[in-house]
Amino acid sequence: MRKCAEPTPSRPTTWITDDFIAAYTELHRRGAAHSVEVYEKEELVGGLYGVSIGGFFGGESMFHRRPDASKAAVAYLVQHLRQRGFVLLDGQVPTPHLAVLGAAEIPRDEFLARLQHALALPVAF
Repeated sequence: MRKCAEPTPSRPTTWITDDFIAAYTELHRRGAAHSVEVYEKEELVGGLYGVSIGGFFGGESMFHRRPDASKAAVAYLVQHLRQRGFVLLDGQVPTPHLAVLGAAEIPRDEFLARLQHALALPVAF
């Protein structure tokens, strides 16, 4: 989370405050928040984090310090979620980066129906 919060040339400020990190840390302690991390040797070079409930995973933020490191994290996450029976992965904001990975924007009504179904599934991260 702290790597996601670091300023970059395209994003000099962040919404990821210490209070936000504390809340997500508590969600992680309760088994609801998760991270996918990409390392080059011992260095954290990319990753993402979010929350899972039933068969839903809501991605919160991702970062990279090497080309394609966050794409590797998303690819791993998708594989991991599929293997466990998840049916909905929400990237929140449509971006060209997510579109390259196969993300598609869906109408709100469809999202809400898929979300209702996903939340009821007895699967675990």
